[in-house]
Amino acid sequence: MTTTACATDTASGDESPDAAGAVRFPGFTIAADGSYAARLAPRGDVWCPERWSLDSAEPYAVPLPLDQPEEPGTEVLPLADGRVLVHRVADGRHLFSLLYPTGPGTGQLPLGAVETADLTLLPPSPSGSCAYALAPGERSSAVWLVAGGAFGPELVAQVPGRCSGGVWLDRTGRMLALDRELDGRTRTVAVDLERGGEVSPLLQIGDDSDDRLLLADPGSGFIMVRSDAPGHDRLGWGQLGSTLPVRFPEALRLEDCAVTPLAIQPGQVLSPEACAVALRIDGAGGSWLGVWSPQQRRTQQLAAPYGWLGCALWAPGRETQSAELLLPYVTEDTPCGLARITPPAPEPVPGPAPVPALAAAPAPSAPRPVPLQQAQLTGRLAGR
Repeated sequence: MTTTACATDTASGDESPDAAGAVRFPGFTIAADGSYAARLAPRGDVWCPERWSLDSAEPYAVPLPLDQPEEPGTEVLPLADGRVLVHRVADGRHLFSLLYPTGPGTGQLPLGAVETADLTLLPPSPSGSCAYALAPGERSSAVWLVAGGAFGPELVAQVPGRCSGGVWLDRTGRMLALDRELDGRTRTVAVDLERGGEVSPLLQIGDDSDDRLLLADPGSGFIMVRSDAPGHDRLGWGQLGSTLPVRFPEALRLEDCAVTPLAIQPGQVLSPEACAVALRIDGAGGSWLGVWSPQQRRTQQLAAPYGWLGCALWAPGRETQSAELLLPYVTEDTPCGLARITPPAPEPVPGPAPVPALAAAPAPSAPRPVPLQQAQLTGRLAGR
């Protein structure tokens, strides 16, 4: 199962745009291997961390209450062993603890604190045993190992510029992509956490464009980006290491709607153009699901279950070979729900033949990802 660690808690409605203009969903986070999820759940008038088990026959939730209720802004993140990392803020200090069920109660292991102005958890590491946080600053940004270290929080990288975002580029948790604002431009860079935070360019589409990485699939190298290189902010796709330009499909432009990529279908190592992408679509009528791939001209729009938490997981189909989308949801009658949707087969693409298969992505063991080639903003850029 491959997942994306972004969702919103419909009970709290806690959504906020990040520096990329995309919607950030801090309420529901899924482990990189899809085994567990965690959220800050309402319990009457207070808030309580809650762990979901997703790899069982039926999902189930385990509340992790403590004597003191949590503040609404507390961040939670699941580890692969079932423990839940909690990030609290008190008196200007960022405090970290691991919670775990202990029979009728909840165990808590304090990990230490970081003193800094701003700090937020990064998406779950693919290793599943570590957790990282990003502390942005005006001149430089710090990456902290906040769980999984030997002696509490540990500073592992200092990146020049103000950073945001956070996308893992490999399956080991070594290569981290950050969107860095420097000298008036925002570009994505790769940070090697095993080489002292060594920074290398990753995404530069135009000479004067602001380019941000939203999602990446380590297997195929398929990526989703947001850039103003076409003249205004657009969603696009490409492949790490490819000489083909980033493309900005018209299918990803929906009138009067905000489109947020949620998860890339895995398993398309030799044909990344076949990768399907799950999308969250927000409009005046609410939020619903979208599915798109470079092989189709239009985005499929599907109804989401009532109480949808705003995220999606790709998983192998139970009855067919087609991949399924798993959609977590919460209602009064179903406190822990997981709807399964098999997207319809895409309509055949009229006109020119599909783009040939791109070369396989660099091996995860490479010292750093191969930077994207600069896109030429002509010809087929706004096409497929």
